[in-house]
Amino acid sequence: MKRTALVGGGAAGIGRAVAENLARAGHRVIITGRRAEILEEAAQKLQAATGAPVQALTNDISAPDATTQLLSMIGSEYGSLDVLVLNAGGPPPGTVLEVGDTQWQSAFELLLLGPLRLARLVLPAMAQRGFGRVLFVTSTAVRQPQPDLATSVVLRSAVTAAAKLLSREFAGSGVTVNCVAPGATATERRTEILMARAAATGRTYNELASLDTGSVPAGRPAEPNEIAAAIGFLASPAASYINGTVLTVDGGRTETI
Repeated sequence: MKRTALVGGGAAGIGRAVAENLARAGHRVIITGRRAEILEEAAQKLQAATGAPVQALTNDISAPDATTQLLSMIGSEYGSLDVLVLNAGGPPPGTVLEVGDTQWQSAFELLLLGPLRLARLVLPAMAQRGFGRVLFVTSTAVRQPQPDLATSVVLRSAVTAAAKLLSREFAGSGVTVNCVAPGATATERRTEILMARAAATGRTYNELASLDTGSVPAGRPAEPNEIAAAIGFLASPAASYINGTVLTVDGGRTETI
């Protein structure tokens, strides 16, 4: 049976790799994001590469009305969602005291409220049909906080807690809710973080990139497709007994057990 998957941030990076993974696994894939032109181009390239149907729908997950409209469009064409991958871009770096009220509010809408709003609208229907996979893409910073990623650490920690609660609420219905926590990954986001650190510390980008890579036992950052492989497995029927967990994909970098 062909299932329908919605992937947030599907134009680039981890989101795009997830969309390709799910398309190759036989899903009908819908990618969303805020940049319409880039999103449409990504959908066309993904469809050409995989031979699977990939649709682009422009959406701002932080806007309440946009979420309702998105699900209405999906429902009219596909009827329902089977897999929901909640992947949102990270907010600008900053420490707890550096981040102002406006930035906190914007990050709250993007990282916590928006994804939870979408999950709230999708989960009951999944449970009614007896199958569903909801996956929150978070960060290893939740387990090993990085001071200059305050909004990400605080709000993704809240997402992790919410995912655990949701996993218990819908357990036994055929629906699972999990988090995937990537470590250093070769994406535009990693480049932006390292450039911000370079500007803040006076050190060079190459120096900081080398230090970042040196802290990974695997000796390199992940490729987006490696994160996507973990998400693809958790989205599959084979992962039916994995629920309420955080799967860390970081090359062994996180020091906690």
